[in-house]
Amino acid sequence: MGKGFQRRIIKTDDGSHSLELVGQGEHYHSTFGAVQESRHVFIQRGLLSLPHKETPIHILEVGFGTGLNALLTFIESQNQGIQVHYFTLEPFPLEREEYEVLNYPQILEQGKYAACFEAFHQCEWDKPVEIAKGFSFHKTRYGLKEAKLSSGFFDLVYFDAFGPDTQPELWEQALFEKVFNAMHSAGVLVTYCAKGMVKRALRACGFTIERLPGPPGKREMTRAVKP
Repeated sequence: MGKGFQRRIIKTDDGSHSLELVGQGEHYHSTFGAVQESRHVFIQRGLLSLPHKETPIHILEVGFGTGLNALLTFIESQNQGIQVHYFTLEPFPLEREEYEVLNYPQILEQGKYAACFEAFHQCEWDKPVEIAKGFSFHKTRYGLKEAKLSSGFFDLVYFDAFGPDTQPELWEQALFEKVFNAMHSAGVLVTYCAKGMVKRALRACGFTIERLPGPPGKREMTRAVKP
């Protein structure tokens, strides 16, 4: 993907916003419901599926995008008392006029976390920032191919890149191997994508694959566990 793509705000079926890549048939979230998709795939099947939450959880997000996954993770971590270190990759960040009109802060928790959502987008790049007690946030403009990832570091990976038809290079085995090496044993990777080529690439890296029911509008999603 390149900066030449034009983006526009759309409203999804659950009332929450997403962004569309104009003319590409690609969206940042499911048109059936952005919030319900992110909750289903990344929170319920990701964050809340981890067996141990007593120590800080290190999360890698591939594709910060609108910031919805980060916001939902922050809300859940505050409600559950989970400490989180959140590291996210985004080589094509939203412009201020784009993220300021997204309605997530207004429709979640009665606007309680509007300042947090703004902080995700406005904080400095390439340095850890404490968004609130127990939640540190570190965003970088590098893509997955260029990013330097520490070995055996992450407990949970949100793989939320654009789909294989739009960004096929991000779904290849070589990059999944990079992610695999950056994860703890028993670490979990979750993604909305359930294509056979993706599951084969994950298996080839050594992941154990779980086929799970998808969010509304999608039959399946994928959870991969590092043995």
